[in-house]
This record gives sequence, C-alpha cells and structure tokens, in this order.
Amino acid sequence: MSAADSRVMTREQAQALVERTVKMSKADEIQVNVGGGYSANIRFADNRISTAGGVSTATLSIQSSYGPKHAVTSTNDFTDAGLERAVRQSEALAKLAPDDPESMPALGPQQYDDVKTYFDSTANLGPDGRAAAARVAIDPCKAAGDLKAAGFLVTGIGAGAVGNSKGLFAYQSGTSSNYTLTVRTTDGTGSGWAGADHPDWSQLDVKGVAQAAIEKARMSRNPVAIEPGRYTVILEPQAVGDLVQLLAFTFGARAADEGRSPYSKQGGGNKLGEKIVDERVTLFSDPADPQLLSNSFDGQGLPAHRQAWVENGILKKLTYGRFWAQKKGVQPDAGTNAVKFAGGTQTTEDLIKSTPRGILVTRLFYLRPVDPRTVLYTGLTRDGTFLIENGKISKAVKNFRFNESPLFMLNNLDAIGRAVRVAGTEAGGDVVMPSIKVRDFNFTSLSDAV
Repeated sequence: MSAADSRVMTREQAQALVERTVKMSKADEIQVNVGGGYSANIRFADNRISTAGGVSTATLSIQSSYGPKHAVTSTNDFTDAGLERAVRQSEALAKLAPDDPESMPALGPQQYDDVKTYFDSTANLGPDGRAAAARVAIDPCKAAGDLKAAGFLVTGIGAGAVGNSKGLFAYQSGTSSNYTLTVRTTDGTGSGWAGADHPDWSQLDVKGVAQAAIEKARMSRNPVAIEPGRYTVILEPQAVGDLVQLLAFTFGARAADEGRSPYSKQGGGNKLGEKIVDERVTLFSDPADPQLLSNSFDGQGLPAHRQAWVENGILKKLTYGRFWAQKKGVQPDAGTNAVKFAGGTQTTEDLIKSTPRGILVTRLFYLRPVDPRTVLYTGLTRDGTFLIENGKISKAVKNFRFNESPLFMLNNLDAIGRAVRVAGTEAGGDVVMPSIKVRDFNFTSLSDAV
C-alpha cells in the first residue's frame, strides 16, 4: 500500500492507535479492533447514471475484560479524550456484565500469512474510470432501443487491525471491486444478470459482464411455462455459489457434537472422516489462494490458514471456536471466512452440449432455510432460466421455486466446470465456484416473476 494514501491507516498508524488505547486500560485485559477506509460507487438505471459518491469510515472497538466479565464499546473519535471515554465506558459495562461461562483469555502474539489483497489498479481508480465502466453497459443498451441497463459498481480501499494487552497485533490492508448488472427488455419479459468481483480492478472484465447480461436478457424474452419437477440442471457459477456457499455456515464442530448439525451422528459424535458428497467435491478456505485473497486473521486475531472442509467428498474438517477447541483438546481456527469449490476443466458450454434435456440456471434468489438438519433451502431462479434440448438452449422458461439442499445436490453430481470468483451471493464474501451439472434438482412450482 502506498504510504501517501491518506484514505486508509497504515500498519504503523494502526499499531500506534492500538497501543495508545491499550495503555489507557485498567481492566485485566483489553482487546482493540480498528478498521476503516474509503469506498466509492456509481449506480445506474434506465440507461442513465443516477448516483455516484464516496464514503469514508473509521471505527475502533474496545473489549474490556475482568475475568469472565466483558463488554464492548465503539467509537470513531480517535482523540485522547475520545479513546479515554470509550475505554472507561467499556470497563464500567464489563463490571456490570454477568459472568460469561465460555469466556476465553486474550490471545498472545500469532504468526500470520502474508496475503496480498491490496492492488493499485483498484486504489487508483477514480470516478471517471467507474463512469466509463458503466457506459460499457449503458451505451449498447441505449443503442439497441429495447434494452434497459441497471447496475451498481463499488470499489474500496481499507484496512483492519486487532491488538490486545498480551502483545498480539495483526494488520491487513486491502482493496475490493464489485460490479453487478441487470439488463431487462422494454417489453418486460426478458431479464439477464451478470457480475464480477475481485480485489484487483484489472481482473474485472466489464465488457464481458455487459455482453453476458445483454445476451441473457435477449434470450430470456417471452419465457414459456414448463411443468415443475425434478430435472437435470446446469447451474452457472453464480447459482452454485448462492446455494453451495451456505454449506460454509454448517461446519461448526460444536453444533455437530451436540446433535444440531447435518454432520451429527445418531447416538452421538460427528461425521468427520465420512463421505458426505460426491468424491469430485473439494471445498476449502485459503486466504492466499489467488482466486480468494481473503482475510488472514479473524476478529480475535486467530490466524486464517488453508483449511479443507470437504476433500474428495469426505468431511475432513469442522471449525472450532476457541472455547469448544479447548473443551475438545484441539486447535481453534479462524473459520470459513472465504470458500472455494475446486473446479474442473469443462466450460459451461461443454456442460450444455453434453445434456440431452435439462434446465440452465443463471442465479438463485431469496433463499430461505427450510430444514437446518439437512441444509434444505427454498428459493427462486432469476434473470435467465432456459430449457436445454439436444445439447443446445432451445427456449427461455418461466422461473421456478425450488426446494433443495446443497448436500443432496452434490450427491447427484454429473459434471463440474471451471471455478470462477462470483460477485453477488446473498451472504456476500469471497466465493469461488464452478458451474455444475446435477440430476434430480427439485423445482416445486412456477414463478411469474421475470
């Protein structure tokens, strides 16, 4: 990161701020989290730019602890008086707090992976660059006369740090860029969506995003209704991310050990070491993976390293918070702060060509849990759903409601495409997924929404 960039704290500034705050503490222990930066955006709709702007943020959180009692306060006043006031308030609240039976002592110094998440291409992008990217979608839609583009593009530069009274300090700076685009036909029958996300702005193919959304909008005009039921389905990477990412929130060891998880065994214990999905499935977190490039530590300062949660279809790892790890005599971990589904070599087009009859899904929407024990979710398809016949897209079809579990789905796997970073899952975060072809995907009803 450029030392001259005043929009975000440097390591030295963050460490000095943490140390100033720690010195003010009278508690048994104190932990300080600091973060902030600058994000800028441009929004457009109806083939015109509607808003643009930027937001600067800076926040410092203080957790004071007296044995098993603790409390947190936050402030954006970094003056000595502001920090003193926040520290005293957190101490007063901690003394009033009930004992936390699962309280853990602050961590000592840790070792962190050096992950490059800051890119000058993103940090240096100005309003003209964001406007130019928007025009790449707006101009062809305006020229076509029957298409309307709406999108949101946001770039950011930021930094986060955590430190405590035991000498722990961790810092990471980074950039982000996210672009999502919806193109609709003026007759109201067609809608196409595409998106891109990466810390490095130069990795975003804004022209490709525009072309994909425009093509989907045109192809999805005048959809026909077909009967709901179980179909062979090809899910594009975005749709895979919408559903499979949800598995990342199910890997808690405590829930599994206490019988509240898909990975709980009847009679006690968990399913570690057992096959839970197709052997071609590997799901992992790795802050240094070039497609993920995620946080190298969590909010307590625990280091994030490569963790394979599912490897060749086998449940290899569950995530342990510090309390449960101590109880079970294992090492705690930083959890699933990013997730990647290792892909294959085929393209989505290859998957389509290999399909005599099936459904192609662009993305999923409004996912809600039905049964946490089986990770069963319901939701809707959106922005481009198509019938495949004889290895080709034959027509647009009306959207469906589905009831499906990513665990069931990944046990009905036919083929895996290439993994790409996706842009807009409902849960957010750093997500890399392939397109996949699966059998017996459960569409339960039709939806008239475009």
